[in-house]
Amino acid sequence: MKIAIITETFLPSTDGVVTRLTEAIKYLRKHNHEVIVICPDLGTTEFEGAIIEGVKASKLPFYRSRPFALPNKRVKDLLEKHQPDLVHVVNPAMLGVSGVKYASKLNFPLLASYHTHVPKYMDYYNLYPFKPILWWYFKRLHNQAELNLCTSQAVKNELDEHGFNNVHVWKRGVAIDRYNPSYYNQEMRSRLTNGETDKKLLVFVGRLAPEKEIHKLKPLLEERSDVRLAIVGDGPIREQLEQKFEGTNTVFTGFLHGDELNQAFSSADAFIFPSITETLGLVILEAMASGLPVIAAKSGPTMEQVDDERTGLLFENEDTSSLITAVEKLEDAELLQSMRENAREEAEKFSWTKPSEQLLEFYEKLLGVSMKQAQ
Repeated sequence: MKIAIITETFLPSTDGVVTRLTEAIKYLRKHNHEVIVICPDLGTTEFEGAIIEGVKASKLPFYRSRPFALPNKRVKDLLEKHQPDLVHVVNPAMLGVSGVKYASKLNFPLLASYHTHVPKYMDYYNLYPFKPILWWYFKRLHNQAELNLCTSQAVKNELDEHGFNNVHVWKRGVAIDRYNPSYYNQEMRSRLTNGETDKKLLVFVGRLAPEKEIHKLKPLLEERSDVRLAIVGDGPIREQLEQKFEGTNTVFTGFLHGDELNQAFSSADAFIFPSITETLGLVILEAMASGLPVIAAKSGPTMEQVDDERTGLLFENEDTSSLITAVEKLEDAELLQSMRENAREEAEKFSWTKPSEQLLEFYEKLLGVSMKQAQ
C-alpha cells in the first residue's frame, strides 16, 4: 500500500501529533508499506524509509514560535507524482486544506484526523465570535473525507454533535520503554527545584500557549511555599509566563529532548496539567509511564485517562481551591506511592502497536469503501 500523509506538523518539531505519526510510520514501514509525508519544509527529507516532501514554510504574524505551510499547489503536484493508494490528512487547517482539496479533485481515497481543538482555542485568544465559523469550516473540510479519526471518546461525541461524518476513535499509545521511572536522576531534580530537592516538585511539559492555562498555577505557588514547579517547553507566551511567575518557585527549562526529557518526567513527584482544550493530551500517558500521578483539570479527554485518587488527582478548572486541595493530597505518602504504581501499570497497557495496527485497519477499510463506491 502506498500512503500519502499530509500534516501541518512533522519532524524536527516535537508534539503529540508528531509522536503519533512517527510511531505509525515506523509500524507501516516495518510492514512494507510505502509512506510519503507532505509537511512544512523544516529540513527533514527521510524518516525510517518514508519519503518526506517539504512545502515552503514561514512564521505567521500571530504565532511566531514555529513555521507553518500555507495552502499550496505543490501538494497537487506531489500527489500526481507519487500516485498514492490513499491520502491521510492530519489536522486539516492550512497545508491540509490543499490535501483535502486535491485528494478530492484527483479522486484519491481520503481519511482525515482531528487532533487540535482549534474552535475551543478561540476562548483563549479573545476570538470567541469566530467559533461558529470555525466549526463550520472544519466540518466542511472533514466531511470531504470518507473516514474521520479523533483521539478520544469525548471529542468524538463533540464532533458527532457538530455534524462531522463517520468519526472513529484512534486509540492512544505511549513508548513505555522510553518513559520509565528508572530515568529518575538526582541532578535533574536539583536542576528543576533550584537545588531544593526535598520540596514537592510538579512538572508541566508542553507548548507554552494561552490555551494551556499555565497561568492558573501561580496561586498554588503563592499558597504553598513547599511546592516547586518546573515548566518544560517553549511557545509564544514563554516571555509573558516568565514575567508572571517571577518571584515564585518556578524553573523554565525550554524544550528538553531524549534522556533529559525522560529524566524531567521521572524526577518529579507529580505531573500537572491545567489545560481543558486537549483532544487527548498524549503527555498525560507519557507522565503516567514515567511513574507520575497526574494532577489534571477535569475535561472529557483527561477524565478518560486519569482515574481520581488511583492514577492521579482531578480538580475543577476554574477553582483554585480545588487545585490546592488536590496538591495537598500528595502529602499522603501511601496514596502517592499507590498512584505512582497504578499510573505506571495503567500506562503499560498502551504500547504504540495497537494504535498503529488500528490505523492500518482504517486504511484498509477506507480502500474497501472506496472500491465499493467505484463499482
